[in-house]
Amino acid sequence: MKSLCNHTKNIILTILLALAVTIVGCKKEYKSLTVQQSLLTDVEKLEQKINDFQAVAEQETEQEKLHQAFTNARMAYKKMEWAVEYFCPDPARFINGPALDELEVAENKFLPPNGFQVIEELIYPKYDLQNKADLVREIKMIKANLNQVRQTFTVITISDDYVLDALKMQVNRILALGITGFDSPIALQSIPETETSLIALGNSISILEYKDEVSKKLVELCSEAAKYCRSNYDFNAFERVHFIKNFLNPISSNLIAFQQKNKIKAIDKNSVVNPNVITIFEKDAFDVNAFTPSKEYKYTPEKVALGKQLFNDNSFSKEKSRSCASCHNPEMAFTDNLKTNTSLKGGNLSRNTPTLTYASLQNAQFWDMRQLDLEKQSSDVIQNKEEMHGNLSSIAAFLSKDEAYNKLFMNAFPKSKKVEEWHVQNALASYVRSLNAFDSKFDTYMRGESNDFTTQEKLGFNVFAGKGKCATCHFIPLFNGTVPPKFNKTEHEIIGTPEHKNNLKISSDMGRYVQHEMPQLKNAFKTPTLRNVALTAPYMHNGVFSTLEEVIDFYNKGGGVGSGITVENQTLPSDELNLSQKEIKALIAFMNTLTDQKYLD
Repeated sequence: MKSLCNHTKNIILTILLALAVTIVGCKKEYKSLTVQQSLLTDVEKLEQKINDFQAVAEQETEQEKLHQAFTNARMAYKKMEWAVEYFCPDPARFINGPALDELEVAENKFLPPNGFQVIEELIYPKYDLQNKADLVREIKMIKANLNQVRQTFTVITISDDYVLDALKMQVNRILALGITGFDSPIALQSIPETETSLIALGNSISILEYKDEVSKKLVELCSEAAKYCRSNYDFNAFERVHFIKNFLNPISSNLIAFQQKNKIKAIDKNSVVNPNVITIFEKDAFDVNAFTPSKEYKYTPEKVALGKQLFNDNSFSKEKSRSCASCHNPEMAFTDNLKTNTSLKGGNLSRNTPTLTYASLQNAQFWDMRQLDLEKQSSDVIQNKEEMHGNLSSIAAFLSKDEAYNKLFMNAFPKSKKVEEWHVQNALASYVRSLNAFDSKFDTYMRGESNDFTTQEKLGFNVFAGKGKCATCHFIPLFNGTVPPKFNKTEHEIIGTPEHKNNLKISSDMGRYVQHEMPQLKNAFKTPTLRNVALTAPYMHNGVFSTLEEVIDFYNKGGGVGSGITVENQTLPSDELNLSQKEIKALIAFMNTLTDQKYLD
């Protein structure tokens, strides 16, 4: 009998042990399923708000009710934006993408915009009943794309590491797009929407069910950040410097601490941003290798040393009278301070020389974006008859015979037996990739390395990222047109730049249209970086403006259209910004903080 009882006990213990192993083993699956269930619930709630919005759009003419239904729907989307943008990028583009045509220039075709931002333009600031059919169609388009989101969320596995990566990306999205009014430029609901996004971020951390102090602190930070937004809804008055320093940066750093504490692996889905940096403002936040053509073009110190020497060598131009540094002077933030550069023969070129600092953090080169990477950019310039009129093949042959250069090339490219054309291109490009200091007054302040940031400079940043709407094109923290938080696309804009100062005729330079004859690209130019902008006058593709005051005045009026110039396809809003003199001075003071330290020493 005793033996039987022991046998029974052993069976029971075995069963209990098996159950314990099963429970522990299913822990990750359970948590992932909970995230999945939560997202599917959010989809259902959004669908209900969209249905309500459609009913209002089809039946009501009262503007207030229409605006409220729209707000309710987009707030429901903001609850799940972090996941939709990360796991379902294609439908996300047509749920809340920019209200601009999506261009596929290589195929000479475009996709018209759809979604909330298009709807915002239809119903704000004032609803015209003639837009009813378009409005209902756009709402139905959101519903169709939402169905794709549901299907995706139903079948994919959502593990903790991907959830965390998506949340880190969402913090950067809030910083660069959320609080700047990027997707609510007319309704100006960006701060309430940011509140909703932050609540969702905190809830997502809670759902993961890690019971530790870091997790608790992270949830509390999200709650406090949301509370701050709730108390400061005014878009123009919102203190963005304070918000980033005291809320978004701590949330970002605590996400990393949470990841490390719970041994959650880092996902390198977004190859541009280092997944281990505590904030997007760190010196090593961006990986220049993400912008290279392929792995063999990888950045190395040896390539930089070679590239620097090549950059300053006159031997590559036809007359042996010009180097890269002749036009991109290192002492002038790699510009020439001329309205437009001069040709080899002494005439004027048509375009202004842009800075090479931070040029490596773009997905297209030249004002007209005709080359995708720095390697092609260098060969384009070397072989251009007006600029250097060199020959890469001859240059490679010449360098291979130079003993000193040959040694540098073998150090930079140890797997190669001879100097090749692509080596020259890659070395020059690598040197340009070394010109990203990230040590300006703004950088050190945002990283917490310095408290030196004046009241005027803080006001200027708030104007830049708020009322002035500068940050909706010059995205933080690169301040160029490379779109966060993935940074895998660089934007152009049509702003209506005049041919000459104070005239009412648009520049005759057609920009991107020269390469791709699409009407949306007439007078389109790449959005350049504003880092070191205080040193890179004159401004615009044709150097038409001599000072930052003139540039701001142009934007303050509403660009070309606001200035009275006929521009058929201006992407810049043509409304006046109504910036005061105090705000303009503050804006300039802020832009001065983007100067690299070496130019201040």
